[in-house]
Amino acid sequence: MLSDLLAGAVADAELRRAARPFAIVEATALDQTPAIDALAVLAPTDQVKIIAEVKRASPSRGTLAEISDPAALAVSYEFGGASAISVLTEGRKFLGSLSDLEQVRSAVRIPVLRKDFIGLPYQVFEARAAGADMVLLIVAALDQTTLVSLHDLVRQLGMTALVETHSAEEVDRALAIGASLVGVNARDLSTFQLDQDLFGRLADRIPSGVVRVAESAVKTAADVAHYRAAGADIVLVGEALVTNDPIRTLSEFLAV
Repeated sequence: MLSDLLAGAVADAELRRAARPFAIVEATALDQTPAIDALAVLAPTDQVKIIAEVKRASPSRGTLAEISDPAALAVSYEFGGASAISVLTEGRKFLGSLSDLEQVRSAVRIPVLRKDFIGLPYQVFEARAAGADMVLLIVAALDQTTLVSLHDLVRQLGMTALVETHSAEEVDRALAIGASLVGVNARDLSTFQLDQDLFGRLADRIPSGVVRVAESAVKTAADVAHYRAAGADIVLVGEALVTNDPIRTLSEFLAV
């Protein structure tokens, strides 16, 4: 599943590059207002922080919400207390787009994450050109040389990489490249099975000074509490927010 998602995202990026050459995207990226310092915003405190996701669909759940106005949803997330906004930009299975990201960036003042299957430098420049402050890099999708190269590029463009892991080996690979923001995804992107206890098993491998993000398997405030007790500084939430009242749900989650 992961290899198919990455291949599709890269193929779509190549089509966009044919229509909008690398030089144009690079120039647009370099001309953008500097990215927000996401690490400063997401620094650990005595309260759990939430990255709230604009997510229309997923391969495992199908369509979740129509989201005709991603900017309005993002504004409600910011009003509800989210520390950052994640925007799914993958179009085939998640029904997202870079336009969603651009609309969200223009509407909120908090950091915005491009969440996609990134395998090319072109996609990183696209993210910055669209106003992203953060970019998701999935360790399982990339060999170490490519992971290092893309992580360095994200930093060079003034953004922050959320480096996503699913195993002890992947956490070690993330730390080896100097990742400052490490996520543990409870969903295995090869099988799409969930393991909510995975974060707790891996959290001790992530040293202090590195921000720890728990991803997936969040439906209730009890799930947020579970991750917080296991050592999560931040919890990334998508489905629970787009299928419920986002402001009320955020209030419940942040009360943990």
